[in-house]
Amino acid sequence: MTGLGNLIKRNCRLFFKDKGMFFTSLITPIILLVLYATFLANVYKSSFMSALPEGFVDAENIIDKTVAGQLFSSLLAVCCITVAFCSNMLMVQDKVNGVRKDLTVTPVKRSVLALSYYVSTAFSTLIVCFGAAAACFIYIANIGWYMSAEDVLMILGDIFLLVMFGTALSSIVNSFLTSQGQISAVGTVVSAGYGFICGAYMPISQFGEGLQKVLSFLPGTYGTSLLKNHAMRGVFEEMTDIGFPEEIVEAIKDSVDCNLYFFDNKVETGDMCLILAIADVVLIGVYIILNMRKSDARR
Repeated sequence: MTGLGNLIKRNCRLFFKDKGMFFTSLITPIILLVLYATFLANVYKSSFMSALPEGFVDAENIIDKTVAGQLFSSLLAVCCITVAFCSNMLMVQDKVNGVRKDLTVTPVKRSVLALSYYVSTAFSTLIVCFGAAAACFIYIANIGWYMSAEDVLMILGDIFLLVMFGTALSSIVNSFLTSQGQISAVGTVVSAGYGFICGAYMPISQFGEGLQKVLSFLPGTYGTSLLKNHAMRGVFEEMTDIGFPEEIVEAIKDSVDCNLYFFDNKVETGDMCLILAIADVVLIGVYIILNMRKSDARR
């Protein structure tokens, strides 16, 4: 365990010490924040307001909170995956720079080395994402706090599950990369594409029916929806309290992907959590099998 602990410390230290790697991991969340602040926030607000019948008291205030919750959850949903990929780039850089060969010459087992990359990536990503969550909580407090202590704990739990998912996914993908160019290509694709397929940049409800069904098979879709449900649960309760009809509240939930449907069957939040947890276990299992096969091939 001493070897594993030292490797984890080494990997975490290198991630935060490498300013290029660290700031690259923050690019996508920053872009998303700017995108929402300058464009999407007003678009969503106008869309919600135009759909509401006249006469609702304090409608604009509650819609502002709804948009804030959508920004909050979307930013964290993307951050959990993109930061994991950036943090896990160290695994590929060690291959490119020959550091991995030096490490495997030592008594450290390959399985321990693989585990150190996974644990250090998860740990570094959790630090960044929990920090981003703290900043988002401050933002929400300025807009108007509407979350309970249970909501906050559930959001932190969602972040943990998504980080485990992102770490396992990046570990599998990065295990096949062998050059700096491949690192850049994968980082670009993930940063640009993941936000769309998980429903962060644009709600999946806005896509075509066929694409919605395809995306309903992806675990990341349910991770984003979990965050949205827990981030906006208080808002929807407040809507009901001030007189919003139930059908309007449900329509808003549909439009922001709080309600997800798998072939017309509504997926409950408990099922979403289970799907994401199972995906974590499966991907971690695949990562373990890949490393076992590589170890056997070198014997």
